[in-house]
Amino acid sequence: MAASSAFLSTFISPQTVSFSPKSFSSLSLLPPTNVRTVRTVTLATASQPATGPRTPRGIMKPRRVTPEMQDVVGVPEIPRTQALKQIWAYIKEHNLQDPENKKIINCDEKLKKIFGGKDRIGFLEIAGLISPHFL
Repeated sequence: MAASSAFLSTFISPQTVSFSPKSFSSLSLLPPTNVRTVRTVTLATASQPATGPRTPRGIMKPRRVTPEMQDVVGVPEIPRTQALKQIWAYIKEHNLQDPENKKIINCDEKLKKIFGGKDRIGFLEIAGLISPHFL
């Protein structure tokens, strides 16, 4: 900002250029050339170091799951992120992806219980369909 105002003050100065009344009124919108901008440096203080591991929150917090979900993931409590990983591992282990379109999952009996009885689902639907199984 300081460089640009110095540039303007060098080339556009009331002593060197005469303005008509119309153009002088538009010049009043420019900042004054004799004002300087000063930047101050502030110092940030260091935050307190972590005293231990943080407790998981949100989707990272382990939640109880329904018995149907427990059949697939294998544990009674699991974080949502890990449950999604376990479901994907189950899908890949049992080769349940459609060979022509890998975005489609062909559900077996265990997955039908989780996904509301649907035979085929898209991979983007998985996160929404597992929500009711977290208690």
